[in-house]
Amino acid sequence: MAVLTAVMASFGWHALAQTYDTNSEVVQTFAGSGFSGYLDGVGQLTMFNNPNAIVADSHSNLFVWDSSNYRIRKIAPDGTVTTFAGGSSGNNYQGTGTNVTFGYNMTGLTIDRSNTVWASSSGASWLWKITSAAVVTYTNLSNFIGVANGIPGVCADSSGNIYLSTGAGNKIFRYSTNSVLTVFAGSGNSGNADGNGIFTSFNSPAALVTDSADNIYVWDNFNYLIRKIDQNQNVTTLAGKYQNSSSLDGVGSNAAFNSISQMCVDGSGNLILACGGSIRKMDASSNVVTMAGSFTQTGYTNGAGNLARFSPGGSGSREGVCISGGIIFVADSGNQRIRQISFNPSSQVVTGANLGIGTFAGVTINGIVGRTYQIQSSPDLNAWTTRATILLTSSPYLWIDQNPIAGNKFYQALLLP
Repeated sequence: MAVLTAVMASFGWHALAQTYDTNSEVVQTFAGSGFSGYLDGVGQLTMFNNPNAIVADSHSNLFVWDSSNYRIRKIAPDGTVTTFAGGSSGNNYQGTGTNVTFGYNMTGLTIDRSNTVWASSSGASWLWKITSAAVVTYTNLSNFIGVANGIPGVCADSSGNIYLSTGAGNKIFRYSTNSVLTVFAGSGNSGNADGNGIFTSFNSPAALVTDSADNIYVWDNFNYLIRKIDQNQNVTTLAGKYQNSSSLDGVGSNAAFNSISQMCVDGSGNLILACGGSIRKMDASSNVVTMAGSFTQTGYTNGAGNLARFSPGGSGSREGVCISGGIIFVADSGNQRIRQISFNPSSQVVTGANLGIGTFAGVTINGIVGRTYQIQSSPDLNAWTTRATILLTSSPYLWIDQNPIAGNKFYQALLLP
């Protein structure tokens, strides 16, 4: 696919070159009001407090680590936000749903084929398991991994094995389905040596993800490299400049990364990367492009990928990314929102039982609370004029035309992207 190349800039000694994908990615807001807080509800009529990791189950539900609220929030496909787990005030590290306390801030979040969420923290060597029924248990792995090493990254393969990065431990572990922990790759020495199994080295590995072939991708944090480990435990370097924290799009070692906080894999095998203020993509040939956002600017802007802005926020500069139903979802921490990146989105006409026309001049909409609708009128069903753009605050929603235009006989509503 052709790409458009943005202007190259230089800030300090960090070279910055950004190449935007041209698949018509558009960024919109899916949930969150932009106000930090804690409020369940629907769509944009909700509040988060620094959401910075996100995964999706097989039913298109999203699970968000709402870091400053120490809760896992669940977002249904219609945008309904509920609290899935966490919120207890005691030392209840195991239990069900909101009766559980998460005593550490999660930096790793993944979901397996059985829709079980796994969470880990760089602040402790604990691994949490949260079933689809919100039953929470944890395993303390500090005797094997070391208390100080923590588990900043976690992912699951197709068989249900869990892989853990150990930060300062410089190793990747495999936690099998029968709860056996073994070293999968890494000698424990700091370095960037490719090779096999324990005869390799990493430098503070962090974010992890697996693809459909059960290859494990590793963000090798202090080496600023993306590494791959296959099921034969062969480690190879795919992209990035060794110990160079520039931001550059390009192929393989011509690409560079300043940070990656979470990764996911799309249906075509592309690696989707949350890189601070931008969302980037690496394909099978290790070609890295930007899907949305900017290397140099943060903020809050919806729209076309190159115009969109994110705000990772906080000293950790974290944001999360996952994909569900062909749509990329971003936990936009600094903006207190869950954003979505879709491809060639279009307005949807509200039809049938979801649109009611009464004796008044106006319409009744049965729609999605927290989403934006455009109301149009026409004298002949051919030429349509926009009359209002509204954020649906309830459903059904009654809109009355306060200034009806003579000759207009018809109304329609569009669900905006």
